[in-house]
Amino acid sequence: MRWPRCAEADDGSGEQGSAVVDFVLVLVVLVPLFLAILQLALVLHVRSTLTAAASDGARYAAVVDREPGDGAAFTRRQITGALADRFARDVVADQTAVDGALAVRVRVRAEVPALGLWGPALSLEVDGHAIEEEAP
Repeated sequence: MRWPRCAEADDGSGEQGSAVVDFVLVLVVLVPLFLAILQLALVLHVRSTLTAAASDGARYAAVVDREPGDGAAFTRRQITGALADRFARDVVADQTAVDGALAVRVRVRAEVPALGLWGPALSLEVDGHAIEEEAP
């Protein structure tokens, strides 16, 4: 069975193949937009994961008989488990004061890679704080 030919396709107006051109023009706009949204989602996911790991590491180190280094190690393990090793390379923990109370601060610095070839990686730096427990 043969399908009937569309009368519009043979009207002589020279629009044959215009659907392909329209498709390409729409893709030129939609693909970068989609990649930008994907990049934003990746950055937000990495930032929230790093922040949660830094906060958990600070709380872990703030417990009695633990050092700030224990919190940094805990933070590295959490980041490695949730994301990848490369995000846990620069984790630093130290003691600080928060409103006059002794606290632990865990700082994480990481680079989020760009999805495309057009830009550099984005540098993130997040902190987590926790007030140290006092021995009874």
